Amino acid sequence: MSEPLHYRSTRGAQHAARIEEVIAAGLAPDGGLYVPEALPPLDVVDFDCGGTLADTAATLLAPFFRSSSLAHELPAICREAFHFDVPLRPLAYRNDASVLELFHGPSAAFKDVGARFLAACFRRLRAETKTPLTILVATSGDTGAAVASAFHGQRGVRVVILYPDGRVSPRQAHQLGCFGDNVQALRVDGSFDDCQRMVKAALNDTELQRRVPLSSANSISLGRLLPQMSYYAHASLAWWYRHRAPLNFIVPTGNLGNALACVWARDMGLPIGEIHLACNANATLSDYFDGSPYSPRPAVATLANAMDVGAPSNFERLRWTYPHDHELRLQLHANSVDDATIAETIVQHARDHGEVFCPHTATAVHLLDSMGVTGLPWAVVATAHPAKFDSVVEPLIGRRIEVPPALAAMLQRPAYAEPMVASDDALKAWLAQPVECSQALAG
Repeated sequence: MSEPLHYRSTRGAQHAARIEEVIAAGLAPDGGLYVPEALPPLDVVDFDCGGTLADTAATLLAPFFRSSSLAHELPAICREAFHFDVPLRPLAYRNDASVLELFHGPSAAFKDVGARFLAACFRRLRAETKTPLTILVATSGDTGAAVASAFHGQRGVRVVILYPDGRVSPRQAHQLGCFGDNVQALRVDGSFDDCQRMVKAALNDTELQRRVPLSSANSISLGRLLPQMSYYAHASLAWWYRHRAPLNFIVPTGNLGNALACVWARDMGLPIGEIHLACNANATLSDYFDGSPYSPRPAVATLANAMDVGAPSNFERLRWTYPHDHELRLQLHANSVDDATIAETIVQHARDHGEVFCPHTATAVHLLDSMGVTGLPWAVVATAHPAKFDSVVEPLIGRRIEVPPALAAMLQRPAYAEPMVASDDALKAWLAQPVECSQALAG
């Protein structure tokens, strides 16, 4: 039997974990992020040229699960998680570009891919476990709804979502609070960075973990990040089979998980060319890639709220991948797009081309437009359906956006979120209270 792939912390702890432990824990014991000891190499010929997204994912992820208890279940996990399309659709107004639509899952955002995969893994890993688990999620808008949808009703699991009050779209906020049962939403009086800090502090509290077993479903969880490589692999392979050329990507970027998935897929050998990061006015990454020292800062609120991150967690994994600044800056390009430009891009493309984009996707579209014709094929990554941001998009384009059926069903449910101060201790005290959720307590 092949040796299993082991995982270590980005902060250098010597403990070598297996994938089951990594998925269950979320965060490494020393507070670092789990990374594989090495990225396993793959080749185009390893994949089924006519396969589905689930087939691509099963091939791509097999080395990461080698010799694990989930290895034989991996194809079924992928079929269970990836039952929706991620189409690579040509952009009508230019012949060198496409849009990779990642918003056809239940919550209408790309986070459905990783969240549903993670939930499918937990269902198997915890099948015989009686102790309830609490999954903490810090969200800037889209992650929480995807995780809630994926884990809703799952026995033995409670999901607790933290989001910055007033800094997500109204429809995003409604999604976060509309599930009930084993899903609870906390609206935090602070920023996403506050929510993320609170979650990490809870996960790193050994005494709290002893009393209330915790895990994470943010992109700090490797079990959510790894499957995100699948849609980059699937799109780039489809392009390669047709054109025998690598596909280049422009990725809207906040906490860096989505972009890192693209980087890792390329490093494994997938036919991916240049990767450009489209940031909003939170310029931590664009400043760094322009040559400034890496300097996290408080997040500022923008129209592209799901990218309002001033201290992207996955930069730690990016530095592990490329430890030297000069080498890392050769791998990626990053540009910031302000709110006025986001709005102008949405208006222009709806008016001139009949293309309606969410504010996050609009940052990537603007980068594409600003490049002009490069002679390379580009794919703009569309991270969310514009209907999630009706309060921003509809006034700009002057008409209503059709709401996808799954999102419409969520919006018809009542929603509630409990208020919380932006305090690590406040969250820890809240988590330490007896769990009243019958679904979470069920064995």
